[in-house]
Order: sequence, then structure tokens, then C-alpha cells
Amino acid sequence: MSEKISPWESQLENLKHVTEIMRLDPAVYEVVSKPMQILQVSLPIRLDDGSVKSFEGYRIHHNYARGPCKGGIRYYPELDLETEKALAAWMTWKNAVVNLPYGGAKGGIACNPKTLSRGELERLTRAYAAAIAGFVGVDLDIPAPDVGTDGQIMAWFADEYYKITRRIIPGIITAKPIGLGGSLGRTAATGRGCFFAAVEASHVYKIPIKGATVSIQGYGNAGYYSALNFHQAGAKIVAASDTRGGVYNAKGIDPVKLMDHKAKTRSVVGFPGCETIGTADPLTVKCDILVPAALENMITLNNVEDVTAKLVVEAANGPTTPAADRVFDERGIICLPDIYANAGGVTVSYFEWVQNRMGYYWSEEEVDQRLEKVMKTAFTDVHDASQTYDVNIRYGAYALAIRRVADAMQALGWI
Repeated sequence: MSEKISPWESQLENLKHVTEIMRLDPAVYEVVSKPMQILQVSLPIRLDDGSVKSFEGYRIHHNYARGPCKGGIRYYPELDLETEKALAAWMTWKNAVVNLPYGGAKGGIACNPKTLSRGELERLTRAYAAAIAGFVGVDLDIPAPDVGTDGQIMAWFADEYYKITRRIIPGIITAKPIGLGGSLGRTAATGRGCFFAAVEASHVYKIPIKGATVSIQGYGNAGYYSALNFHQAGAKIVAASDTRGGVYNAKGIDPVKLMDHKAKTRSVVGFPGCETIGTADPLTVKCDILVPAALENMITLNNVEDVTAKLVVEAANGPTTPAADRVFDERGIICLPDIYANAGGVTVSYFEWVQNRMGYYWSEEEVDQRLEKVMKTAFTDVHDASQTYDVNIRYGAYALAIRRVADAMQALGWI
């Protein structure tokens, strides 16, 4: 069965359904069904061979009723406006679910960072920072890394912003290197937050973590730290994949050794003692817990019937289509939605922003404790909302987020 749906349409479908269940004023959907601001830029840079290439970039503010916009910068070959709009909206809901004083933003550049030299990446990043400098700010829009970007790119962005504004403002961007005001615990935060979410769900839905088999699709930052935390808690990692393929071993895979192998070979493929599988195969291997940590629309009507997991923890943004999510319900599979499960990254980015603004920094243990508390509280809030409206955990998360955003918009006089 084929299924074609854009991430933006997917987000709108969930949004519309939940606002109707909640019987909200139609004005709420009218406002949040459109981004508030979209900036599109062209970025010409000189490549190492002397030629000039122009790259397309975006920055989107979905909604800022609850505070400054917050969301990542993505460098990805197939980056497009519709997906970026969806990602910005998901950030609005994600920030509201974990009760951060932020709205939602997203942006990035349509490029393949793997084919660009370090010098080309730096020039492109600085061009992007210059192009959107008036669109971001410590009290307006605070970017962070996403797919294809990292702390180094955040550092270049910050440096260019400092030069343009003639002010040193570390809180302009998060997930920076520690020496530039980054927070301890930020690198592992998304994966650690996913693990904390799974722990909370395991108590309610009686799915033990210790002894569970776990499959990871997307062995980047979020996937790796999810795997590491599950492994340390006594679970068994049986499969993992990246853009070049995947590996499977029913007896278990050491996540640290697997990441070392990937660092050396640029892929998990070929890890000793494992069977080679496809990039998407971890979604359907036999396991208790599935962590989709790659891209949008990975679990669809085409493969949802083959998912064997009892618990799905969405480390990626929008990995499950609405139609596939309904199949999960029918099959009794618990799916912790992205707008809750992967909120650990933005939560610790918020902690970094707070630390930058007060000029005082916490230990990694303090950061970890604060993150765990946020994820625990948010799970209770989401679960309570799902019970109140008699809906699944995804719709419960949306209901919680929409209520908080709607209340802010009403107080501001927007609706």
C-alpha cells in the first residue's frame, strides 16, 4: 500500500484532529496552521576549485506566543520549505510539551555537508549567519544543531554573528563547544532524554528496559546516545543503521565499539560479527523497543505492519505518518511521539541559554538531574492529557502543547 504525505501535511493532520477533539475555537487552528514568518535566502560562496555556487537557505518562525523561537539548523541535500515548516511547527509543540518558554523555529541550507571541505562549510555557514542575522537573536530566535550540523558549525555561526552585531552574546546559539559557553551534557541530551522517556513509559505500560532488545534506525548523535543509555541500563542493542546501511546481531552489539567503527569507516556497515542489513531494516527487525532516529516519514503504511516492537520511542522528528500511527493503535503498540520523546536536546539547549544569560554554569550531574526531572514531569502531563481526552499518547502530547500555546495566544489577544 503506497502512502504519500508531506511532513507539513502530517503535522497539520494531527493538529486538526486534536483541536477538534478538544473542541477549541477554530481561531486556534487558523493561527497555528500557518508559520508566522518565513525567510528564504540565496547564499553564493566560492568553492575550493575557484567556482561559485549559490545555495538556498531558510529560517522559519512558526509561533512565538510562548517566547523566543527555538529550533535547529539543518544541512541536508533534500532540504525544502515544506519540511522546514513542519520542523518549525514540531518545535512549537515540543517546547510547549516540556513547558519551555519558547516558540518554534527551524531552518537550514540545501547542501550535502559530506561533500564540502571544511573551508567550504565555514564560508557557507558564515554566509548563512550574515543572511539571517536580523532574523535571530537571544530574545528572538535561538538556533542550534540539527541533521548535518554540529558544535563547530554553531561556533562559526556565533563568531559571524558577533562580528555583525559587535557584541559577544553566547546565548544567541546553543550546543556550542564547552569553551564558548556550551553546556555540559548537551551532546548526549537528545538520546538521554529518549531513554528517560522510555523509562517513564516502561513503568506505566509494563515494558521492562532491562533485558529488552532495542533496534536503532539512524546511528547519529541521537541514535548513539539512545543506544548507549539503553545498553547501560541492561538492554541489548540488536540492530543499528545509517545512510549507508545497517547491521544486525541477535546476541547484541556494543554501542561504543560500533560508534568507534563508524568513526573509522564512516558507516556502521562492516562491524565485526554482524549481519549486513539495509538502512530501513532496523525498523522491522524483531525487537522489544524501536528507536527511529533518522528522518521524517520512515514508518508508513508500507512497513508499519512489519514493526515488531512493543514500544516505539521517536528520537527523530516526524518519523511516523498519521496513518501508520493509527495502525500502531490498532496493534496495541505504544509510540512515544517526537514532540515529547526527543525533547531532551532542546531542554538542555534551554539550560545552556539560561546558563549563558546568568553567567553561571552547572555540572554535568546537575544538568542530567534537571533533564530527568523535566522528562518525568512532561510524561505525567502528557499521560494525564491522553487520559482526559481518551486518546493515545501522541494526541495527548498534542493536546497538552496546543492548550499551552492557545492559552498564551489568548492572553496576548491573538484569538
